[in-house]
Amino acid sequence: MTSTKIGFVLPSSSDHPLPSTRIAVLNMLPFLRAAGFDPQIVFEPPETNAQPELPDLAQRLADEGFRAVVFQKVHGASAEAAARALRAAGIKTVFGVCDIVETAMVEATAATVAVTEYLRSLYPPALQAKIHVVHDGIENPSVHKTDWGSGRADAQRPLRAVLVTSVSLTRLPIITRPPDWLEVCIVGDYPRPSQVIQRMREVRWKMLGQRRDERLDYLGFLTDRRIRRVSWDPAGVYRHLLEADVGIIPVDAESAAEPADGVPSWKVKSENRLTLKMSVGLPVVASPIPSYEAVVQQGSNGFLARSEAEWWQHLEALRDPALRRRIGERARQSVHERYSMNEQARRLLAVLHVLLHDAPVPLSLGSGHRPPPRHSAEGCLRPASDS
Repeated sequence: MTSTKIGFVLPSSSDHPLPSTRIAVLNMLPFLRAAGFDPQIVFEPPETNAQPELPDLAQRLADEGFRAVVFQKVHGASAEAAARALRAAGIKTVFGVCDIVETAMVEATAATVAVTEYLRSLYPPALQAKIHVVHDGIENPSVHKTDWGSGRADAQRPLRAVLVTSVSLTRLPIITRPPDWLEVCIVGDYPRPSQVIQRMREVRWKMLGQRRDERLDYLGFLTDRRIRRVSWDPAGVYRHLLEADVGIIPVDAESAAEPADGVPSWKVKSENRLTLKMSVGLPVVASPIPSYEAVVQQGSNGFLARSEAEWWQHLEALRDPALRRRIGERARQSVHERYSMNEQARRLLAVLHVLLHDAPVPLSLGSGHRPPPRHSAEGCLRPASDS
């Protein structure tokens, strides 16, 4: 039986993908193949570009027999024109949006998948029926803690906190300077230790754009022995998570610049950084981002801290290893299935199935809904091997 061809238009190269490309597309390809689809990357830019030129895309894909095309975060005038041309050629289109409000692209495509309910809610009510939520799936669910330490954290054996970010922070939000009973490891977009010259250049360039008071704060951040800055890599990040006692996600909302559309970028972030830490079994203290509020059950599987005082209250409490274990185990249990790659693949497949068979997409893709088995038997969501 011929597999249904699904094309993916990417904003970044599959060899050096954006995190969203890796999570929303590359991780989903084995699941799509297992469900009887033939997913292919039909466009990827040599350098990251979410608004590329896409000339003749529709004609080429129509000639090659594609049934559907997913624009992963790609938008702009050329993408909108390509979506309309694909529709005219009888090819279904999907817009995959992770952290922006892009109304024109939602209007141009047959369906949209957003990473959170909050992001979906920001679109005009008339469009929300065609927007469906597919969360970021947990990438390594088998990795988890089995030891939360013994004895109360103190200056001799500090509480080890880990913060995972996609940028190179120049300050530690909210916490600023950890006390002697707290150490923080920031896993982010930092040069590796061997890249000494690159590290020196980064410091120099960051300081050139800062005021005198900002430079002093930055130097304090760089020289604080209780703050480590390490480079992110797919394997290393889990090592740092397992070594930590708690996960932290502090967001300094007051100092964030107000964008033209009135929606700060931190507000539309997905649950990914939170569920990553929770799936490992870390108790997490986080700022109340809208997507986190749907995950954290206060004091049961984690903590949301709405003020600096609450941050210190929760971190102080987590100096107790028994509380860390209890919160960490509940954290893992609460996200393990709900945010699994398998569950997100099922949600994506539900959208594709109904689009390709001209059925209305259910507004709710909760655990009780299963897509019609058009391409495979029950159990199709076990990913096929990529070898």
